[in-house]
Amino acid sequence: MHQAVKRQQRSRKDERLEARVTPDQKRLIERAAELRGSTVTDFVVVSAQQAAADTIRDFETLVLRDQARDVFINAILNPLLPNDAARAAAQRYKTEMGL
Repeated sequence: MHQAVKRQQRSRKDERLEARVTPDQKRLIERAAELRGSTVTDFVVVSAQQAAADTIRDFETLVLRDQARDVFINAILNPLLPNDAARAAAQRYKTEMGL
């Protein structure tokens, strides 16, 4: 059984989601749920949960290619020394924070 479904079965379901769909969308979702051997509710919840996890992963993952990757790696491995403005900002921060 899919991990998300197992987790749902163990946790208490107090929250509710509602959605209005067209008749065609409803038939499509019902057919897909039937093919998976699940209820429409379980199908929609598991599908929405997976889409949410995928979306979050896509937005939280940095993917760099070619030159951008090389520039990033070089900056991490060979950081520039702070300039006068950065040193001044750090000093202001320390002063304001009482450090």
